[in-house]
Amino acid sequence: MAPLRLWLSILAGLLGTGAQEDLYRKVFVFRNDPSDAYVVLQLSPAQPLLNFTVCLRSYTDLTRPHSLFSYATKAQDNEILLFKPRPGEYRFYVGGKFVTFRVPESRGDWEHVCAGWESGTGVAEFWLDGKPWPRKGLQRGYAVGPEAAVLLGQEQDAFGGGFDLYNSFSGELADVYLWDTVLSPDRMRAAFQSLRLPPALLAWSNLSYSIKGDVVVKPRLRAALGF
Repeated sequence: MAPLRLWLSILAGLLGTGAQEDLYRKVFVFRNDPSDAYVVLQLSPAQPLLNFTVCLRSYTDLTRPHSLFSYATKAQDNEILLFKPRPGEYRFYVGGKFVTFRVPESRGDWEHVCAGWESGTGVAEFWLDGKPWPRKGLQRGYAVGPEAAVLLGQEQDAFGGGFDLYNSFSGELADVYLWDTVLSPDRMRAAFQSLRLPPALLAWSNLSYSIKGDVVVKPRLRAALGF
């Protein structure tokens, strides 16, 4: 049994670093550009999602396309995707379809985004730094599948893989959350302000994750966030 345990330990090391922890005031640093690195978030929804909100904070000087949050199933690689094709533009995908939100270009600071969607109306919301953008229509009546691969830093073109390195993320990510409801305006603003938030499917304060490649966890530079 000892050799088997040793082999499993070595295999786990090759596959990546796993953890479950409170990442308050910490960030994932994706060090390389372009990069083959990513972070796998452990999530097992028991049933399809008919409503959800995803929020995160990013800090990067990239001007090329890059993925921020990728939720893929075996049936659909872009079940949920937050993607930034260029400065001043975000694409929000649900079930392979997307809407575009045009925003002011970043001035070298952190950007906090939340995207919400509800199946019943097909209304998609987008919030940047605590402010809402005009709502748009997306995939009314759709159901986001369970049994997903959820990744930070890469766009999945196949379940758990199919990466294009020139769509990879380089920089810092923090405050990642996913809820199975559309947050109220007050809670969207609370997410931006890092205030107390309701229980979530994915929560930065209790995140189960595995690091694959050159990503490190570091303390957050609070001055860059402005609070």
